[in-house]
Amino acid sequence: MTALSASHSGASILSRRNGFAGALSDSFWRHPKLLLLLMLTPPLLWLGIIYVGSLIALLMQSFFAIDDFSGVISYEPTLATYAQLLNGANLDIILRTVLMAALVTIASALLAFPIAYYAARYAKGRWKAFFYLGVMLPLWSSYLVKVYAWKLILAKEGIVTWLFAKLNLTFVLDAILSLPVIGGNSLSVSYLGTFLVFVYIWLPYMILPTQAALERVPGNLIEASADLGATPAQTFRTMLLPLALPGIVAGSIFTFSLTLGDYIIPQIIGSSRLFIGQAVYAQQGTAGNVPLAAAFSVVPIVIMGLYLTAAKRLGAFDAL
Repeated sequence: MTALSASHSGASILSRRNGFAGALSDSFWRHPKLLLLLMLTPPLLWLGIIYVGSLIALLMQSFFAIDDFSGVISYEPTLATYAQLLNGANLDIILRTVLMAALVTIASALLAFPIAYYAARYAKGRWKAFFYLGVMLPLWSSYLVKVYAWKLILAKEGIVTWLFAKLNLTFVLDAILSLPVIGGNSLSVSYLGTFLVFVYIWLPYMILPTQAALERVPGNLIEASADLGATPAQTFRTMLLPLALPGIVAGSIFTFSLTLGDYIIPQIIGSSRLFIGQAVYAQQGTAGNVPLAAAFSVVPIVIMGLYLTAAKRLGAFDAL
């Protein structure tokens, strides 16, 4: 009787269902790898054809060159376009962009750490919810709206100039704007203004990974460090910073890469000197030099490839 009931139970489980949907469901149940293949095929095709394929096409374009006489692209493989990147003007663009990205990343880390530390160690309940809301809220608003709002804030008739005038500190602002490299007619047309907007826009991407890394640091380690006689500076240097470093590096991946490729902020706020993103836009759109635009586009890819390799060794991906 038991064997009979078991056979009936097995038959009911393994029996085929009628209809196309039933047969398809049975086939997926018997062959789970087939279901996995069907689920992964669309995103892999999208990634392989649209994303990787476009990168390969871009890389191939960078090995061509513009004929100086006719202005037509010569489809003969050459490294002449990459050699143009070493020209004085083009090399300045690359160095200027990398330096700006590095400074924005360092400033974001310095600003993000105390905010993230407070949120990880002291913020509880509603205060932690307020923290997440305060960090995430700027990300919900339009990117262009934020950039143009900052252009008005930093303009010569903007809030910053008005505030300095009210505090009788106009001479301080004038002294800053008179500096040879970072200054300008106003903050909205200076490298300093570009730097401030970059830091504001990308700061949340540094705060969140840093806060996540700090939350994984056990509080009793900090207390044990103090009990053993370590000063706060020693605790920070030898214990807290090494444990939080993967989160900081993870945040720097966002701030560095996003600054490296952005062209809208330097286009709206800053001087007339180009960054890599602006150079790509100008060469591809205005000048029609697609090979040089492609060569410029390869530069951030190579830089970020090296950066991600170093970040992986520091355990940054564990904090993403």
